[in-house]
Amino acid sequence: MDRRLLAHIPVVLAVARQRSFARAAAELGLGPSAVSHAVREVEDFLGEPLLVRTTRSVALTANGEAFAARVEQAFGEIDAAVETIRMARGEVSGLLRLNAAHVVASQVLRPIVGELSRRHPRLTVELISDDALTDVVGQGFDGGVRLGEMIAADMIAHRLTPPFRMVMAATPAYLAERGTPATLADLKDHNCIGYRLLASGAIYEWERARPASLTRAAPPSHQRDVGDR
Repeated sequence: MDRRLLAHIPVVLAVARQRSFARAAAELGLGPSAVSHAVREVEDFLGEPLLVRTTRSVALTANGEAFAARVEQAFGEIDAAVETIRMARGEVSGLLRLNAAHVVASQVLRPIVGELSRRHPRLTVELISDDALTDVVGQGFDGGVRLGEMIAADMIAHRLTPPFRMVMAATPAYLAERGTPATLADLKDHNCIGYRLLASGAIYEWERARPASLTRAAPPSHQRDVGDR
């Protein structure tokens, strides 16, 4: 096999995985022209098109599907062999892809990622922060970190931190003008800032915890939400 293809085939696999030249370029840290060149080189060598491109999408041909499946498996075996040797030396390396909610990324993972970088300089951590309950398996992530009530029912979860405390806050000027609510039900008469859940479209419910009970309430529906999850 032409040795030049060894550098180009991973690019083809990235395009096949992402179904996009632009996303493949971002994943690999290459320019779009370099990605197009790599795909063209492989297709020219094989004498068959592997991808069908339109202005809106990228799809694999039948030959492309078969080629990508076999080559992905071969490259996976190579990666596994390399990692086996490195792990035998006690060296952690490779790419760790994590998806986390914004509050988790800033409050929990930031120091952890820093410590991982210090302990394992050959490990690359890719952290994607969003609140959309991304399918971590379907999107190719190694793990996801969420608040407890936002974990899908079929996922295996492990607690990373003690429970968080959240507070409801208002400025002294607002409370002086509108009064201080005593219960969650009182919020219907107040201006509230809420978060809209991106997946379901529902407003995130606020909670009030007491020793023997937990009360939930959504911010008033007539109030405007200024964020999404």
